[in-house]
Amino acid sequence: MKHISILVPLGHSSLPNIDGTHQVLSEANGFLAAMGREPLFTIRLVGLSKETTQRNGLYTICPDCLIGEVTKTDLIIIPAMHGDLEKAIELNKAFIPWIIQQHSGGAQLASFCIGSFFLAATGLLKGKQCATHWQLANQFRNMFPDVHLVDDKIMTEADGIYTSGGAYSFLNLLVYLIERYAGRDVAILVAKAFMIDIDRFSQSPFIIFQGQKAHQDEPVKKAQEFIEQNFEEKITVDQLASMFALGRRSLERRFKKATSNTVTEYIQRVKIEAAKKDLEAGRKNINEVMYEVGYNDVKAFRTTFRKVTGLSPVEYKNKYSKEILTA
Repeated sequence: MKHISILVPLGHSSLPNIDGTHQVLSEANGFLAAMGREPLFTIRLVGLSKETTQRNGLYTICPDCLIGEVTKTDLIIIPAMHGDLEKAIELNKAFIPWIIQQHSGGAQLASFCIGSFFLAATGLLKGKQCATHWQLANQFRNMFPDVHLVDDKIMTEADGIYTSGGAYSFLNLLVYLIERYAGRDVAILVAKAFMIDIDRFSQSPFIIFQGQKAHQDEPVKKAQEFIEQNFEEKITVDQLASMFALGRRSLERRFKKATSNTVTEYIQRVKIEAAKKDLEAGRKNINEVMYEVGYNDVKAFRTTFRKVTGLSPVEYKNKYSKEILTA
């Protein structure tokens, strides 16, 4: 049997992460029984309090046990914690020594969505890859610069520590964990029962690029605004450096520090975000969109588009176009 501890944090946490995990793992046990095999998962909700209210008292969760009652577990699930994340970490800091102790005793760890912030606060992610919701990627980098954030991935795995990307991508990680513990056949059954897209590894198609302006470097902000207002034109690093009276190397260094993108990456992402919106509207063909966002080379446009979104322009249009959705 695998002992699974699903944390029930204090404050506002993701109910789908908590209840969804319990439901999916319970269903996996049911499939195993139907196949004539023994159930594999012992699932427990583990908290710091006998009762935990959620969503301003709308829901109350009663954990099966408190952390002091769990001497050994095989897998700890950390759900997303919402609101002020620094306050959420402080409110739930009593979990941290227990998590570290369990991990040193062989327990694996998995965080869902922005539960990665709490996992990172344990120090166990230092130097490791980590996924989180793409919307909070820059905040994560600022809070945990010693963690290698890969905001395009659905999930990561390193030394028995797993993380998943945004929102309902926790289901993809759950299916992956079920495959690791129970086998591919059970994982496929679970994926089909819950209609989860198995073997999906990138959240790039879902990312909406919003230029990171939560910094105090005014020349960089002005450069960002110029790029966003003139993305149809050919913009160079030297041009921007001259406009804002900075040396090229100084601009590139400050731009990367402030936005987590190089100048060239930022220009590309702004152009591709505009292209995505045009493709979603569905009124223009690929070439028209390409020219309107400032590309003249079809191959370069397709290569950059796939690099940013994980899909070709045609695949993206077929997936999200209003014309396709209403056909």
